[in-house]
Amino acid sequence: MSYQNPLLPIDERVELLLAEMTLKEKVGQLNQKMYGWDAYTKTDDGLELTDAFKEQVRFGDGMGALYGLFRSDPWSAVTYENGIPTEENARFANRIQTYIREHTRLGIPVLLSEECPHGHQALDGTMIPTNIGVGSTWNPQLMEQAYCHIATEIRARGAHLGLISTLDLLRDPRWGRSEECYSEDPYLAAEMTKAAVYGLQGRRGAPGNEQIGAVLKHFAAQGAGERGINAGPVPIGERELREIHLPGMKAGVEAGALGCMAAYNEIDGIPCHGNEWLLTELLREEWGFTGIVMADGTANDRLNQLTGDYRKSAALALKAGVDLSLWDVSFTKLAEAVEYGWVEEKWIDRAVRRVLKLKFSLGLFEDPFVPEEDVNEVVGNGAFKEINKQVARESIVLLKNEGAILPLAKTKKVAVIGPNADQIYHQLGDYTSIRQEKKGTTVLEGILELSEGEVSFAEGCQVRGDSKAGFAEAIALANDADVAVVVVGGSSARNFDLDFDLNGAAIVKGNPSDMDCGEGVDVADLRLGGVQEELILALAQTGTPIIAVLIQGRPHAITEIDKHCQAILCGWYPGEEGGTAISEVLFGDVNPSGKLAVSMPRSSAQLPVYYNYKDQGRALTYLDMSATPLYPFGYGLSYTTFELKNVRVLHDELSISELQNGKCIAIEIDLENTGIRAGAEVVQLYIHDVEATVTRRRKELKGFKKVSLQPGEATTVAFYLGKDDLSYWNKQMKFVPEPGEINVMVGNHSNSLENTAFMITAN
Repeated sequence: MSYQNPLLPIDERVELLLAEMTLKEKVGQLNQKMYGWDAYTKTDDGLELTDAFKEQVRFGDGMGALYGLFRSDPWSAVTYENGIPTEENARFANRIQTYIREHTRLGIPVLLSEECPHGHQALDGTMIPTNIGVGSTWNPQLMEQAYCHIATEIRARGAHLGLISTLDLLRDPRWGRSEECYSEDPYLAAEMTKAAVYGLQGRRGAPGNEQIGAVLKHFAAQGAGERGINAGPVPIGERELREIHLPGMKAGVEAGALGCMAAYNEIDGIPCHGNEWLLTELLREEWGFTGIVMADGTANDRLNQLTGDYRKSAALALKAGVDLSLWDVSFTKLAEAVEYGWVEEKWIDRAVRRVLKLKFSLGLFEDPFVPEEDVNEVVGNGAFKEINKQVARESIVLLKNEGAILPLAKTKKVAVIGPNADQIYHQLGDYTSIRQEKKGTTVLEGILELSEGEVSFAEGCQVRGDSKAGFAEAIALANDADVAVVVVGGSSARNFDLDFDLNGAAIVKGNPSDMDCGEGVDVADLRLGGVQEELILALAQTGTPIIAVLIQGRPHAITEIDKHCQAILCGWYPGEEGGTAISEVLFGDVNPSGKLAVSMPRSSAQLPVYYNYKDQGRALTYLDMSATPLYPFGYGLSYTTFELKNVRVLHDELSISELQNGKCIAIEIDLENTGIRAGAEVVQLYIHDVEATVTRRRKELKGFKKVSLQPGEATTVAFYLGKDDLSYWNKQMKFVPEPGEINVMVGNHSNSLENTAFMITAN
C-alpha cells in the first residue's frame, strides 16, 4: 500500500489512503462515540476487550478516536479495583491497536485521547495546581516544564492526545469552571497557552515519541456565559470576542497546537459547534490552523435545538468545521445524512483528511505501539514531583500580612482549623482521578512535617454544611494556641453519591457533598459556603491571631473575613504537593511570589470586576459599595520588599511605517530588592491608548517578567512593544496601530504603577 510509504509527504499519503476508503470507513474515522472505560472489563483472567468496543470497531470498520481509556473518577466509576493498573496501561493500549490492525480492512490506528486539564486524569496520574493557580505563577517557563512531564506520562501509557483547558477567560467567577481558566486577562492566558502547547508537543513542529498532541479547549468565549451559568449564551460582539476571548487560541495556533475543542456556548445566537465563521473562516482561513476540531461531549447533539434531527445536526456541525465527535449520536448518522442529501461526501472527506493527517503526523502508521516496560519509571517520577512542588509554591499568593505575622516561627503553638485543612481531594480540583492513600500532602500534614512546636487540629465545619457542632472544639484549640491557621474556601471534589449529566458534569443540588465548584457547579453568591464565615468570626473573638488559607477554585468574596484575619494566603487548588508548598510559605522556607491572575471581588453584586474594563473617562462608583476589587489583578505580597523606579521609554516616538517594518518601542524600569530576603517580583507592563477611534480599555497587560533577586541586588528590566502589541480592532475591524499617544504603566500590580508615554506618528 503506497500510503504506508514513510518517504512520501504526509499530504500525499493522506490522499492515497482516502482514495481507498469506503463511506463507512470514513464515517468511522470521524467518530469518538464510546467512553474508553467501557472498552475493557476486568475478569479473573485479566483485562478483556468488551463486546461494546468490538461493536464500535465494526460500526466504522475502524475507529477515529477512543476517549478516556485510562480515565478514573466518580463519573466513570473507575477505581483501583476495576481500572487498568498503571503497569498494564501500555500493554493494553498496544492491545487495542493490535485489535484494530487485525480486525479492520485498512488497519488505521486509533487515536487515544485523555483528559489532562491539570495533570493526567488517570490512576496514579500526577495532579498539578489547577489553571487558576497556574496563572498565578506568572511563570510560563516553569509551566512548560510541568506540561512536558504530563505529556511524558500520558505518552508512556500509550495515549496520543491531551485535552487541556487553556482558552476560557475568567470573566465571571460565579461560573463553576473558573478553576480551569488561567486568568481574566487575554495576554497572560495566551502566554500560558503557548507554554502548554510547547510543553505537551515540544517545539519541533511535531510531537516526538515522548510527547502528545494538545487539544485546546474551549473555543470560544465559554467564560463569558450569561449569569455565570455553565455553557450559557454569550451576547458579545466581534470586537469583544477578538480582544478578549480569541488571543489564547491564536497563540495556540502559532505555537503549533494540533487540535482544539469547540465550546458548548453560543456567541451572538450561533452555537460554536455550528459556527462556520468561527471554526473555518477565522480559525483556518484567517489564522492558518491545520489541526482537528473536536466536538465537546454530546455537543453536536445539542444542535437538535436548531435542526430537530441528528442527521441534520451532524451535517451542520461537519460543514461548520467540526472534524471529530465526542460521545454524540449525530456523527454516527453521517452516512444517512449523505444518503438523504443533507451533506455532501466532500465535507466528510475534508474532515477525514484532517484526522488522518494527525495520525500520520504522530507517527502512528509507522508504529502505533509504545514500550510496555517504561510506564512505571515515567509515571510519578521524582523530577516531576519537584517541578510540581515548585509550581505549587509559585501559585500561592500572599494577600495580607498585617504586622509581618508571617512567616511563622516553627516553634509556635499552632491550631490548624477548617474544612480544607486535611482533605486532599479538596486541594485537587475537578477532573481529578481516584488517588492512592497517602498520595499527596494536605495543609495539616505539611504543617506537622515542618513545625517544631505543638500542632492541634479541628475541622470546625464543612464547606457547605450548616452545622456548628465543631465550633466549640475549634474555639478551644484557638484559645490555647499562639496562632490559628484556618483553612477555608471551596471544593470541586466529586464523590460517588453525586449524579452526573450525559457529559459528566456534576449535578450537585441537595446531594451530600462539599462540592461547590467545578463543571456544572455554578453559584450566585461568592461568599464562602456554609458557616465558614461564622467560624472565622467566632475564632476572632478569642483574640488569637488568625491566618486564613484559601483553598478555592474561584475567587471568593472574602470582605467579611478580611478584617478579622491578620494574614491571608490564597492557595487556589494547589495540587497534590500543595500542603507541602503552603506550609513552606507559612514557615518562611519559601518566599511567596504568586500574583493574582484574577481580581478578588468585594461582593457578587460588583460583577463584573475585571481590571481591563472600558475607559469611560470617569471613575466608576457605586453608592453603597466601592467599585474596586478587594484585591486587584496582579497583586501579591512578599516577605521581602522591592522598589521599582525610573520607568523610561528609550525612544519617545515611533512611526506606523517603522512598526510595520518590525521596529519596537523599548521600555525600561529599575528593580531593586530592598529587603532582607531573596525573592521574586513580577514586573508588569500595561498600556492605555489615549487617542483611538474606538473606545479603549483603561489598562491592558502587554508584558511581564518574573525576576529573582538577592537582598540588595538590583537590575534593569526591559520590555519591547511591537506592532501587534500596539494594534487594536478599529472601526473597520482591522487589527492595526493608529497614530496617537500611548500611556505606558509599569509596576508590580495593576493598581501600583509608574507612568510614562510615547507617541505613534503617522509618518
